Amino acid sequence: MAVEGCGSGVDSGFVPSVQDFDKKLAESDAYLQILIDQIKLFDDKIQNCKDDEQRKRIENLKDTTSDQTNEDKHADGLISTINPVDSIYQPTPLDPPVSCTMPSQTVPMPESELAGKGEPRPSSLAVGPAVTTIGSHQTPTPNSTGSGQSVPSSSLTSPSHVNLSPNTVPDFSYSSSEDEFYDADEYYQTGSSPKRGMDSSESAAALTHSSTGTSLKRPDTAESLNSSMSNGTNDADQFDTHDDHDDGEGESVEEHKSVIMHLLSQVRLGMDLTKVVLPTFILERRSLLEMYADFFAHPDLFVSIGDHKDPKDRMVQVVRWYLSAFHAGRKGSVAKKPYNPILGEVFQCHWDLPGLENEENAETVSEGPVPWASKNNVTFVSEQVSHHPPISAFYAECYNKRIQFNAHIWTKSKFLGMSIGVHNIGQGCVTCLDYDEHYILTFPNGYGRSILTVPWVELGGECSINCSKTGYSATVTFHTKPFYGGKKHRVTAEIYPPNEKKSFCSVEGEWNGVMYAKYSNGENVVFIDTKKMPPVKKKVRKLEDQLDYESRRLWRDVTYNLKIRDIDSATEAKHSLEERQRAEARDRKEKESQWETRLFHEDGECWVYDDPLLKRQPSLKH
Repeated sequence: MAVEGCGSGVDSGFVPSVQDFDKKLAESDAYLQILIDQIKLFDDKIQNCKDDEQRKRIENLKDTTSDQTNEDKHADGLISTINPVDSIYQPTPLDPPVSCTMPSQTVPMPESELAGKGEPRPSSLAVGPAVTTIGSHQTPTPNSTGSGQSVPSSSLTSPSHVNLSPNTVPDFSYSSSEDEFYDADEYYQTGSSPKRGMDSSESAAALTHSSTGTSLKRPDTAESLNSSMSNGTNDADQFDTHDDHDDGEGESVEEHKSVIMHLLSQVRLGMDLTKVVLPTFILERRSLLEMYADFFAHPDLFVSIGDHKDPKDRMVQVVRWYLSAFHAGRKGSVAKKPYNPILGEVFQCHWDLPGLENEENAETVSEGPVPWASKNNVTFVSEQVSHHPPISAFYAECYNKRIQFNAHIWTKSKFLGMSIGVHNIGQGCVTCLDYDEHYILTFPNGYGRSILTVPWVELGGECSINCSKTGYSATVTFHTKPFYGGKKHRVTAEIYPPNEKKSFCSVEGEWNGVMYAKYSNGENVVFIDTKKMPPVKKKVRKLEDQLDYESRRLWRDVTYNLKIRDIDSATEAKHSLEERQRAEARDRKEKESQWETRLFHEDGECWVYDDPLLKRQPSLKH
């Protein structure tokens, strides 16, 4: 539904009331009682169970339920302390007030009955991954074209006009359509943007003359990604090494609490949040595709996997690199959400290996994912290969070390009271060409905690690393903090030899701090100390050398305005970018054409890089 300009239209709006708030609180209490009753049943079953294996499974279920109960108790405690006045949101009074027509609040229909019509939504922000995580499940075949017809949903009747301040709350929407699944907007805070009153055809026409320029459509080949660099003579001229994170941000969201409460009033425990609106202020200043590059913030650990002659030592090194891969993605203490990548968006970068930063006349890898990088560099490329469901694929390699990594991720998020849980479906694979070994990795769930105060990230869940050729394996458990007591960010790992149930190495510590290893021979050592391991800065082409569909250039206006805290302009920039893609999605639908990926292809239930090192350099058989 298009949003009319302020003061126009006759659509009715829905304003949550105190009664709605009380109803949600009662529902939360009911959920809590169900969980408490379930825990009592688990206790009875554990006491009467004589099978050790069955008892262990029941205990695991009880622990999971207890974690959810702690979340629910915490949520109830926080919600009960809030005393909303004039429904959920209390705007700052203006003189005179702004009269604005609110869109009608729609009741979502089942997904099987919903399909996008391509009509532009008012600004909306899909909840993507809050943290960098990969799940362990299989990826279904995506529907990237977003075709289908929408069915009007029933609406709730409410007063047609309300007085709102410019700092209005965002709208709320669901969608099964590629046209509407975006890292999108909220209401324009000024209430005076000319785009607000445009219909879809007018908006698309206006965008053909916008500053973003070139279409995002796929080129005939991927060769344009190999375009020439600037005529600089050194790295400072050619590359941007600054990671545009929200460094040093420690602000809470207290000033935005009314907006968050508006969102909480429209979700239920366990609800999939993939398409629920979030406001712009929660965005981190980079794309999710760039965040995935942080897995290789310690490239020296990655490339040294193949340096070990013993398969036992190689597995240990894989675990060491894996456990080092999480702390770099979260520089600040405040959890924020990266941009949802646009379909066809690409991010490229590379790293110099420590000690090889200033190599001269280094030979480049013209057929590699980053053609201007040298054979000693670790290179990385990622692409948004599907829009609905949202799937990202990424690939990294080091030519001289003959090692590569391929992964795909499909992110799903759920509401857990005062937290947001991020569950991602996919897997990663490290390939050592010299040994023809493949290490299949899974990754933890992520949680955005304390969403009403100072949001913070924690990881949770049991993960695995397996090499089928050597038989070595590892389990890694990320422990969530208990509601009462306990430490944050705990991680433990066990590394097993082939066909053995007893580990030869145990690791324990904090994934963003120090981890210690204890070996079966009694040796105790520091396994990883992230406090003494500054991430190696990645190198990205300067904006003027990037193509329009590369991440930093694509989102440059949004990033700039977020950096100077101009939320209105950041929202408008996102809206323009997404409108352009909506127009192209409609064009594909009219022409009955399918989107073609640039650098990856679907292989069964995985997304694989088109020209990996394994294809260009055959494995050595050991």
